[in-house]
Amino acid sequence: MSSIRLGNKLNLVKWPQAFLLLVPWVCFLMAARSMGQTNLWSFHMPGNNGDAAPAIALDGTIYEPDFGGSLLAIAPWGGVEWQFETGVEIESSPAIGSDGTIYFGSRNRKFYAVSPGGKLKWTFSTGAWNDSSPAIATDGAIYFGSWNKNFYALKPDGSLKWKFATGGIVDSSPAIGADGTIYFGSHDSRFYALTPDGKMKWSFATGGQIISSPAIGREGEIYFTSTDGNLYALKPDGSELWHLLTGGATPSSPVLDNRGMIYVGVNQFAVSVSPDGEKLWSQDTYDWIEGAPVAAASEIYFMSRSCWIMAMTPGGKVAWSEQLGGQITGSPTLGADGTLYLACQGTMNAFAPTNNPPPAKSSWPMFRADPQHTGRVAGH
Repeated sequence: MSSIRLGNKLNLVKWPQAFLLLVPWVCFLMAARSMGQTNLWSFHMPGNNGDAAPAIALDGTIYEPDFGGSLLAIAPWGGVEWQFETGVEIESSPAIGSDGTIYFGSRNRKFYAVSPGGKLKWTFSTGAWNDSSPAIATDGAIYFGSWNKNFYALKPDGSLKWKFATGGIVDSSPAIGADGTIYFGSHDSRFYALTPDGKMKWSFATGGQIISSPAIGREGEIYFTSTDGNLYALKPDGSELWHLLTGGATPSSPVLDNRGMIYVGVNQFAVSVSPDGEKLWSQDTYDWIEGAPVAAASEIYFMSRSCWIMAMTPGGKVAWSEQLGGQITGSPTLGADGTLYLACQGTMNAFAPTNNPPPAKSSWPMFRADPQHTGRVAGH
């Protein structure tokens, strides 16, 4: 009997059995180098990244927080333009306003507005961690949740517009519909719809905490996951269209392609679901998926925790794959020019997929809807 060392353990197995076990993984690795993708540049950040995803300004500047408490402004060519310190971890993905202001929360119990030049404009104290990524309404109002169980609306000058109390932590990032309705989930296992003036329109009960961010379809349908293992689809009035038991409790948020197909990470699987709730395909990525996928014009990108990029065709075939190294628990962001930006364990990467397809022309092609992370339905 021969021995093969797997990980840190010495496992005694028969060579033919081991070979059969390793063949799929070897084939996967060989496919990774087959399509000529290019890592344009990599930038080593001062600290490791957490769950925050990069936001891309209209001038191409990339804003990415790190878990050490810094917000970095990175030039399109990969150099640091400035660094803003909060001193404590930042898990909130930044959102960029129409005037270039960058909004984000921190675990120092404050919410920040920073100018495009890296200067503090204002802070707002909540008294608790602020991991929820903000959404920005067309009138400039900023929405986000907090660990103090409240959901906040701030005016552009940083003053409180209103707050709404839930029964649990709110680290779900909100989504804004075409009519201005704000949607988000809570650890109280309920999904909420609020009017722009802070009144509850309805709430929907699930069987588990809601930690992911919702996606909104062209007709106003709302898609979100719960830790009860279901993907839900609701009508704008709060009634259920369908739910699909995926069995996954990962925080991956759903996205939509230009046909309205839904894509989400379920544990270690890349999953596609039709608009009427039918699972179309599932692809093993060989590691946990925590961030949201990205729907490009011709393919869908999934990121597994070990920083594997897997590009899937809409039909469920692996188009190509690539490993950048490190670990990713946040979501990638696709720029308008087709450049994919992702942070892998303290390294920010600008990656050029084959043919650089731009984001899909859908209502919600990526985490937070667009490269600026406004959290609004695309085009609104």
